[in-house]
Amino acid sequence: MASSVAPRSGNRPQATGAPACPETTTTQLHELLSGLTSRPKHLATKWLYDACGSTLYTDITRQPEYYIDDAEREIIGRRGAEIAALTRARVLVDLGAGSGRKTRLLIDALLTGGSLEQYVPVDVSSAALRTAARALGSDYPGVRILPYAGEFTDPLGLDPQDGPVLLTFFGATFGNFRPPGRRRFLASLRARMRPGDGLLLGTDLVKDVATMTAAYDDRAGVTAAFVKNGLTVLNRELGATFRPGDFSHRATWNPRLERVENALEARRAHRVGLTALGRTISFDRGEPLYVGVSTKFREQGVRDEVAATGLRVSHWWTDTARRYAVSLITVAGHATAPSA
Repeated sequence: MASSVAPRSGNRPQATGAPACPETTTTQLHELLSGLTSRPKHLATKWLYDACGSTLYTDITRQPEYYIDDAEREIIGRRGAEIAALTRARVLVDLGAGSGRKTRLLIDALLTGGSLEQYVPVDVSSAALRTAARALGSDYPGVRILPYAGEFTDPLGLDPQDGPVLLTFFGATFGNFRPPGRRRFLASLRARMRPGDGLLLGTDLVKDVATMTAAYDDRAGVTAAFVKNGLTVLNRELGATFRPGDFSHRATWNPRLERVENALEARRAHRVGLTALGRTISFDRGEPLYVGVSTKFREQGVRDEVAATGLRVSHWWTDTARRYAVSLITVAGHATAPSA
């Protein structure tokens, strides 16, 4: 079966390219201005992911301090056959696919199990999708690959008869949402899931502070470059006048909210123009611009959040060091297939 590898966008994806950075809709511009003028200031992480940002993020996952990718690959490597038997998925939807490296383990398991027919990688960066889809299309000629450039919650227009569908949301991205955002995200997935469908959700677990913060402040400075790339994106797309050198990156642990907070701290007092928004914003020396959080989880907390949206955690797996978990989530009241 021939693979389709052109990134698609819209309600029913077309074989066309999509923007390499977030589409600047009126709503997004309003959210951006609200964040940059609030106290404290904050910037949504979606602005970090142009082609350069996607490459930097992939580089972050290869840094020795970033344990999440290794932990995730360990879990999928050990549990892949079990996941394939439980889900019998014909369609694999990879939310936030990126380079697609770790997904190969799952694709292999589903193919060995004899069920997989379609793979739908979803990412905001069409450049990352294009690269990953070409490589996967070459390596898996029997799988129909349908890359989609857009947001995680976009309707994908999948045919209900194509299921069962297995959604994946790996990495630490779930923790990048604040509690209301996590509820909305899970509710949006619940709305598209039918009995027999599943969700593999990755959650980074609470552990020692040094390990958690180092993952977001690597010695090579890749995370700092990734976060500062958001300023470059704003300069290019909105005519902003940020100077990345005017900011230092920091990652700190918030024990009350159990999350790592990434921020850019102004090295001097200065003003930044936002041409597309017709505004100028001011920074005091030492003032932070928060660029995303990474919440860490405990098992019962994940189960409670999932249950609140009409879903249930049917299986919970961790790496051997118990740093990270992958859970299989199904529609409440519907059991997964028994293990082979």
